[in-house]
Amino acid sequence: MAEATVTGMERIAMAFGAAKDEGRAALMPYMMAGYPDRDTSLAVAEAYAESADLVELGVPFSDPLADGPTIHAAATAALEAGATLETAIELCEVLSAQVPVVFMIYANMVLAHGGATEFAGRALAAGAAGAIVPDLPLEEAEPVREAFAAEGLALVPLIAPTTPAERRARICAATQGFVYVVSTVGTTGERDAIPPELAELVGATKDEAEVPVAVGFGILGADQLIFSLLSWSRSGRSAACRPG
Repeated sequence: MAEATVTGMERIAMAFGAAKDEGRAALMPYMMAGYPDRDTSLAVAEAYAESADLVELGVPFSDPLADGPTIHAAATAALEAGATLETAIELCEVLSAQVPVVFMIYANMVLAHGGATEFAGRALAAGAAGAIVPDLPLEEAEPVREAFAAEGLALVPLIAPTTPAERRARICAATQGFVYVVSTVGTTGERDAIPPELAELVGATKDEAEVPVAVGFGILGADQLIFSLLSWSRSGRSAACRPG
């Protein structure tokens, strides 16, 4: 009998579930593929794999509209050092042997390399669990979601503080893997404080989603992570912090 294959979506669920069983939020650090160079990013990947529950793997892109100055600069440096989608695929292969990997990738990179079906096949072969595509709106996401789902991969949506309640409900209804809540208005980058209304947004998202909720953008350090864990503990479903 052939051995059952665990899908990317199932790996995500297992990672969140294991953290929940330990009474904590899952940790999902971000790294930019190929920054500052290939060998160093491989070393970072191996270090992440030792302690992270999941890893968000950024694919370098010249126009990262959701990213602030720090990640934008990292993407630029990675591109100048010769990083490509192939670099991210290679890193994914290293990381995914130990932890679930979710690409942070822009729509152009998904569609320009043979389309969503081709990208999903390559992501699956590299061991990825899914992808966050921040510039892919709900109304245009269905073909990509279907291509990913056919390979057992999650297309992870974003919910922002400015997302209307009705739209948030529709996003949650279509979500695979987990919901990514953006902690604050604006691009990625550390903030001195978490907005007080974040706990309410996360709570409302958890009430509407059947999958875990992750929070990213603007998470500075340990104190904010502790705040986040306390704020989200009222829900029975797991949460994750994505620092940065």
